[in-house]
Amino acid sequence: MSHLRLALIGSMVSILSTSPAFAQEGAEKEKMNFFLTSVGVGDGANIGGIAGADAHCQSLAAAAGAGGQTWRAYLSTDGRDGKPVINARERIGTGPWFNHGGRRIAKNQSELHGDTLEEARNGNLISKMTALSETGDELNGVGQRPLVHDILTGTQQTGMAYTDGEDHTCSNWTSNDEGTAMVGHHDRNSSSSISWNSAHPSRGCSQENLQVSGGAGLFYCFALD
Repeated sequence: MSHLRLALIGSMVSILSTSPAFAQEGAEKEKMNFFLTSVGVGDGANIGGIAGADAHCQSLAAAAGAGGQTWRAYLSTDGRDGKPVINARERIGTGPWFNHGGRRIAKNQSELHGDTLEEARNGNLISKMTALSETGDELNGVGQRPLVHDILTGTQQTGMAYTDGEDHTCSNWTSNDEGTAMVGHHDRNSSSSISWNSAHPSRGCSQENLQVSGGAGLFYCFALD
């Protein structure tokens, strides 16, 4: 190959690398604003209430280099004992949301929760391969041990809290003993439910009872900014 041809190729590469189109392609990876906690608090569903859960999200995010954002746990609370209802979907902003790898898992609240018939049929993009931890790791799903696909949410599929007066949140995330918590399946692979946020109640609130049904006290975290 002639020196002239090599020089021309080099010039073309230089021009392309500084062009807006090339720069845009290199900037496609979006900042992480969604992750599944790599570890729970370790005390069953007693995660210090909503404030404790938010702090856990913030701490894990900071350790992963994303502490400059405001993180919120995707958790609802029951309107019991004079406490107001908190709806998980109202805590996490409006989207879009991207995982550790920069892949979009939902463009907005409607797609995330399947608000329309079409969105409910198609579903969002949360799966075992996309519901990554804050460090970018996949977490165990069906067929792996230990199974940790039961994710604490306390919510209905709509992202709204239950209002039937029953306990769906292990006493609003303060119990490691009595009560139950609604959980979703991050791998969306189960004979009973494929819901990411509302699959079935836990067997109890202790760490042991969460583990028996395939959980570890993990929950979803979303960034507001």
